[in-house]
Amino acid sequence: MSKEKWMLKLTIIAVVVFGLSYPAMALLENKFEKEVEKEAGAVKLVREVQRGGYDLVTTEELKQWIDSGKEMVVVDTMPYADSYKKMHVPGAVQFLFPIPDMIAWNAKETDGKSQDDFMQLLGSDKDQPIVIYCGFVKCTRSHNGASWAVKLGYRNVYRYAGGIFAWKGAKYPIEKSE
Repeated sequence: MSKEKWMLKLTIIAVVVFGLSYPAMALLENKFEKEVEKEAGAVKLVREVQRGGYDLVTTEELKQWIDSGKEMVVVDTMPYADSYKKMHVPGAVQFLFPIPDMIAWNAKETDGKSQDDFMQLLGSDKDQPIVIYCGFVKCTRSHNGASWAVKLGYRNVYRYAGGIFAWKGAKYPIEKSE
């Protein structure tokens, strides 16, 4: 084989190897950057839970609770028309909470509804499990709702951090309100 053919083959191999490895290196770099985002989100969630004094429930756990008929109140904290009406966890009731952290300004009402309205929705049994959710992990509406429930004396409060996005991602049934 001539020297020119060898050089051509080596050039082609080099181009193919570089062409395949470059995207892999780019993906690897992106993987590290994404890990920083995941870490920030995880730490934010943990700190909210610590500050709010509630617990967490996973998608699978909530589904098992619902399937077993466990007595609880499930609260969707997103806007009625834009979200709850279109889709919510089966059996959930709606009570809108804002996205900004309510603990910082110690709110006594939200969306024109008071803490008394929220207590009426949750019921008088302070030991009954209360599950609060919003759209997804980064959404803080569920943190505000869970924090309010704890502040009002409820002792068995859970934040379903994955929210309706995780519920749908698990392909679990949803309800709609007409």
